[in-house]
Order: sequence, then C-alpha cells, then structure tokens
Amino acid sequence: MAGLGGAGGWGGLDDDDWGLSEEQYAKLEQDAYRAIAERKASSSAASTAPAISPHPNRALSPAATVSSPLRNEHPASRVSLESRFGKVESLSPSRLSQPNAVNNIQGSWPKISIHLFLHSSGVIAAKFPYNQKLVDAFHKIPKASWNGKERVWMFPPTSLSIAEEVLHAVPGLVVEVQKLDPLVQRAFDAALAAKDLRGLYDKIPADVESKLMPFQRDGVRFALQHGGRVLIADEMGLGKTLQAIAVASCLHDAWPVLVISPSSLRLHWASMIQQWLNIPTEDILVVLPQTGGSNKAGFRLVYSNTKGDFHLDGMFNVISYDVVPKIQSTLLDLDFKIVIADESHFLKNGQAKRTIASLPVLQKAQYVVLLSGTPALSRPIELFTQLQALYPTVYKNVNEYGNRYCKGGYFGLYQGASNHEELHNLMKATVMIRRLKKDVLSELPVKRRQQVFLDLSEKEMKHIRALFRELETVKIKMQSCDSQETIDSLKFNQKNIINKIYNDSADAKIPAVLDYLATVIEVTI
Repeated sequence: MAGLGGAGGWGGLDDDDWGLSEEQYAKLEQDAYRAIAERKASSSAASTAPAISPHPNRALSPAATVSSPLRNEHPASRVSLESRFGKVESLSPSRLSQPNAVNNIQGSWPKISIHLFLHSSGVIAAKFPYNQKLVDAFHKIPKASWNGKERVWMFPPTSLSIAEEVLHAVPGLVVEVQKLDPLVQRAFDAALAAKDLRGLYDKIPADVESKLMPFQRDGVRFALQHGGRVLIADEMGLGKTLQAIAVASCLHDAWPVLVISPSSLRLHWASMIQQWLNIPTEDILVVLPQTGGSNKAGFRLVYSNTKGDFHLDGMFNVISYDVVPKIQSTLLDLDFKIVIADESHFLKNGQAKRTIASLPVLQKAQYVVLLSGTPALSRPIELFTQLQALYPTVYKNVNEYGNRYCKGGYFGLYQGASNHEELHNLMKATVMIRRLKKDVLSELPVKRRQQVFLDLSEKEMKHIRALFRELETVKIKMQSCDSQETIDSLKFNQKNIINKIYNDSADAKIPAVLDYLATVIEVTI
C-alpha cells in the first residue's frame, strides 16, 4: 500500500495514484479516522478488535490501520491525525450508546440520495449516484435486478419494505431514500393485500375457455390475481364483455351478478350472457325504463317506472346507469357481491347523479369489474371516481389525488395533468390491464358480424304493430279469395304494407340507433 494522497493532503501524492476521485479519497480518510477512534476506545481490545480497512475489499490488521497511512517515504505523510482534526477522544461503549456520539460519527459519513419511482413495467425503480456499497446492498434485495439500458435498479413492490431496511443499513453511508408518494404507497399496499384468486380460473366453462384468445385469458387471470377488483381497459373490439363474463363464471359461488351499462347496451349484455354461459333466458333479467317494447329474445323484463317494489331476482340482472339513482336503495339492500360496470367512464363526473348513486353500490360489492376502452377521455380527474369505486380506502381524498395528478390546466381546479406517467404506471401495477389492437393483432380472428339489440319504446312500436296486424289481415284474405283480380289487388296492397313496415320501422329505430352510436363514438374518441 503506497499511502493516501491527493485530496486529504496526506503524503503529497498525486490524485491518480489509485485512480480515485477527491470524494473517494475523502471517504478513505474518514474510514481511517473512524478506525483509529474505535481502536483507542479500549486499549485492552486493541489487538483483537476488527479493523476497518480504508481500502475497499481489503481487511487490515490493527497495526496496519494506523501505520499504513503514516509509514510513507514522503515526509508529509507523517503529519498526525490529531494535528489535523484535534485530539481524538476515546469512545467508550457507554459513549457510543449515546445518540449524540452516534450522530457525530454518522455526521462525517457521505450522504447519498436514492430516488424511488414507478417503472413502466409496474415495478419500483431506484436511481442514485454510483457507489459500490449501494450496489452491493441492492444484491441483498429480493428479486432486485439491474437495468443496464436505463441505468436503474428495479425490484417488485413486494420487496419495498426490505429494500428500505437494507438501504438504511449500508455501513459508512448516510442513505436518504426518497420514498414513494403516500397515495402510491397505499395503492401498492391495497393491491398486495388483495387475495389472489387465479386458482379459480379452471371454473370457466370449457366451451367458453376454449374460445378465449390468449390475451383474453391473460385479462381474466389479471382480474383474478387482483382479487376481482379491476379495470379492463382494452381498446374497443377486443372482447372486454367476454372477459368480464368469464371472470363472473369463475366466481359462480358469489352469484347473482349485477351488470350496469349504458341504456343502449342492456339487451346486448343479456344476449352475450345467454350466448356464452348458456343459462336459461328466464334467469337473465333486464330493467327497462318504461313498459312496452319488443322482447323477442325472451329475457325477463322489469320496468323501473312501475309503481311499487320490483324484484331483481335473476342470476344476471342488467340495468342502465340512468336507472341506478331511482333504485339505489333496492340495489344496496340486495347486496350484490359481483358488479360489472360497462363503459365505466360514464362515471367520470363525480357530481353527476348516476355517479353519486352508483359508487356506493360498487364500493359495497366484493368483486367489481370496470370495463372501458377510454377510462379518461380527456383529463386524469376523470379517473378518480373509477379508482374510488375499486379502492375507496386508497382514493378517498379528491384533493390528494388532484394535487398529485391533476395540477395545471386552464379550465378550473384539477383540470390539468401532472405526474401522468406515474399515474399510468401505478394503475397498470395495481388495477388496470390495457391492450391495443396493434399489440394483439396476430391473435385476433377475422372480422365478425355482431347483432345489436335496440330498446324501442311502446310509443315507437305501436304504429309498427298496427301495420303487422294489417299485413296479417291481407294474408288471410288472399288465402280465402277465389278471384285472381282481387288476389292481384291484395298482393299489391301487401307489398305496400311491407314497404311501409320497412320504412316506418327504420324511423322507429332512429332514437335507439342514435343512442347506441353516441355510446360508440364516446368510447372511440
């Protein structure tokens, strides 16, 4: 060992003797000073006390600890430590137990700050200036790995508490860990506390599971892994409805199921449930706003505008967001354990009646599956109520959420966006799974046609029914008529009635079509 040089002025050697920086030389100097102080603490233990080496990865004997820096051929290296730092007092064990003594020793240690943040892969990343001791410490953190491309250490949220303990205990360093935001920490804690239900995946009916595409199977497993409280945010056309039905089939013991959807999708949901689960149509109950309308599919219909109480006693009960405020007390009394909320961005306005009425129903349920291809149409504040539906104990304060993720903007309080990357990564790590068509293109089948059921009111259907009755009368007359001339006249009349049914039924569908298109357009914006 040639001696210490450069930064501390020991020995008058050049800085590049070891190729170390000024800070590294200063640290070696501090290590040597601490070793001498500990050696003088007890003269009787001087020969047996473990020595702290000023050189990384090299243990020195007690004699070498003192003599190596001073036994140098250069005269300047013989300058005593006491002449530089004052008299070195003995630190007895009783003095070491005093907080001030410990603080004084630690006060001479270098300080390093470690910044923890959420990585896009859903794990926690750590960034800090290079230090070999910290590198060694990260090897002790469970499942920690080095990302050479981004020059960060990464580890799963499950290792966070151990990571903090390990990093705070690095010898010879004062490590300041810049912790995750409290909201982020609570979200991770809640997600980690959720019961993993992937063992229930095998309960999906075999004929349904065989028709799921690989990414849809991943979506179902994600929902189960996170305790059945998730947001499936796949792009439109990737089968969110089927994934939700598959999740519900895994949780059969918690049936009956409540489905909340836009009004234009109620009959579509009933049809999909019957198609995929093959349950009797009388077990599927659909709540409509008013009496009347067509029910060729055979589902049980209940009307929310009827007087008195009505029963939601189907295995699957499909209602619209607009109906929830009218029957909220009934829904809360029925205590549905599984609730599916389709197009959950309909809850984006925390002041809307449907949001205020729907949140308690969702929060009370044991399992909640939110579906939306566009969870936030324009601003992060629109996500708050959806997250609140999934984890009310985490997202309980709109000000906390708004100050973290909704700063800025020109349209009022919390109408901007801040820390948006962190929010996106947090949702992916805790509650949300999202795939785009371009990501799963190879798994998608050829284009398929889909039948859309429209909810037509009695007023719209009254005239159409009259035309059908008139058409039936003409058919009966044709069967009993013997005159060809009369038959030709009836055929002409029949053709006119059919054309009128065709045109008038198209007109009757316009309001329902507009309602459906409005939903589709809102989803795809």
